[in-house]
Amino acid sequence: MSATGIGASVRRKEDQRFITGKGHYTDDINRPGQAAIYFIRSPHAHAKIKSIDTAAAAKMPGVAGVFTGEEFAQDKLGNLICGWTVLSKDGSPMKMAPHAALAAGKANYVGDAVAIVIADTLAQAKDAAEKVVVDYEPLPAVVDSTKAAQKGAPLIHEAAPNNTIYNWHLGDAAATDTAFRNAKHVTKLEFVNNRLVPNAMEPRAALAEYDASSGHLTLWNATQNPHVARLVIAAFVGMAPEHKLRVIAPDVGGGFGQKMSLPAEYVFLVWLARKLRGTIGWNEDRRAVEFGVEIGEYRGVVRVAQRVFQRLLTERPTPERCIEAYYLQRTRFECIAERKLRRRQLTEDGNVEITGVDLH
Repeated sequence: MSATGIGASVRRKEDQRFITGKGHYTDDINRPGQAAIYFIRSPHAHAKIKSIDTAAAAKMPGVAGVFTGEEFAQDKLGNLICGWTVLSKDGSPMKMAPHAALAAGKANYVGDAVAIVIADTLAQAKDAAEKVVVDYEPLPAVVDSTKAAQKGAPLIHEAAPNNTIYNWHLGDAAATDTAFRNAKHVTKLEFVNNRLVPNAMEPRAALAEYDASSGHLTLWNATQNPHVARLVIAAFVGMAPEHKLRVIAPDVGGGFGQKMSLPAEYVFLVWLARKLRGTIGWNEDRRAVEFGVEIGEYRGVVRVAQRVFQRLLTERPTPERCIEAYYLQRTRFECIAERKLRRRQLTEDGNVEITGVDLH
């Protein structure tokens, strides 16, 4: 192997500043007049929001404003989107409910943001949040994907009957059926992959700034995908024309895929920076990570057909993909299944079926 060119070892250039404390993360950025934000989140997995009283909180020291989903809806902004469209076996599009960035009328999961406080400091915002009174009417909730897809289960969204968003399919179902009929042995395994919460060294963080003289918005955020964030905020949420929105990703302290999609919190910051004509910063605390981020969970059945001498004939995974109250991005299981089939790591007559299920 030569010292240079193809096959040569390439030294990393960024390590020196990271291990000497010279990294530059979103929370390291401070702008003149920067305000702080605090999110009031639902303690219920499923509940109607009967009323929100913000009068006392709005009078607290340093508070610039208290906002609810009603104000967000009044500004006629668009919904958050899923980055990938999934078609069911019958060709119908997935049944994804509208996903407003701020809950209005109903909370659909523990941690669903129902109100926002903006203040000069984070301590002032937290103190004011204690004065916000939310009147909830708890509703039945379901946390088991198998039960969630059954008739009569508590319904999260009217748009998705039986809480089923899609029934995705890949492969040759007829050939798979034939292989199972001709198999000498069939192995069946039921599995449960527990809920996973991505917990990076750096929690989610963002800073949004509005320049009143030019009408430009700048968003610094801990993201793995700044270009998609800019596209979604501009084109789908409708916050600003794309040429007037700049999204910057400084150093990011881990992501694990969680920071690929656009969280509602980043939308709030841009919205309120424009509304208040100023700058707002946010750094997620460690406790909020547990219920504020998207999660992953699978359960299902894998059937494997074999001939003698343990030769693999085919396999048929049929997992349920538990996607919380909203579907944000295509799952790793779907991507891996697709790649394996194309690379023939699954047998040519393999068949995969995945059902996407809403749950709290």
